[in-house]
Amino acid sequence: MFERFTKGARAAVTGAVAVAEREGASAVTEEHLLLALLDAEDTRAAFVLRALGTTERRASLEAALAAARRRGGLSAVEVDALADLGIDVTRIVARVEETHGAGALATGSDARSRGAKRRPFTRESKKVLEQSLRVCLGRHEKAIGDEHLLLALTARPGVVSETLADHGVTYTAVEHALGQARS
Repeated sequence: MFERFTKGARAAVTGAVAVAEREGASAVTEEHLLLALLDAEDTRAAFVLRALGTTERRASLEAALAAARRRGGLSAVEVDALADLGIDVTRIVARVEETHGAGALATGSDARSRGAKRRPFTRESKKVLEQSLRVCLGRHEKAIGDEHLLLALTARPGVVSETLADHGVTYTAVEHALGQARS
């Protein structure tokens, strides 16, 4: 599959690894893929993210992702579902952090402390890569570009797609911006 990746898509994947290393994460996540796309310049995904105003709202996007990490990776939908069952996630997080310190529920750990040389991709980030191939084929395109990675991130359920949608980046919005780029 990687032989079908464009230069931009390959740069996004290697950029995601670099982001994970910088953060000391034990694995490369969907969030790292998104942050690498936000770092990109002169690619189709970079154009789309600028056109949708995402690059200007990067701080807000990163804050929303950090809040989800603090909740142990629970999305707002999951938090709401738990609230419907009478479970107050905010209160639970506060109590856990009171006992174990700030960020105790945050996912991931420092891979460097275990001597890891390479960071594996999480199951979810691998699914994004697989989804990008399906998106590419569905659009009748031959090469997987970073725009396909962005579309895949918006199509998969979870914190990243929810956060992107909250910032106006949906599958439909990305497709629309890509259509405008062609014309």
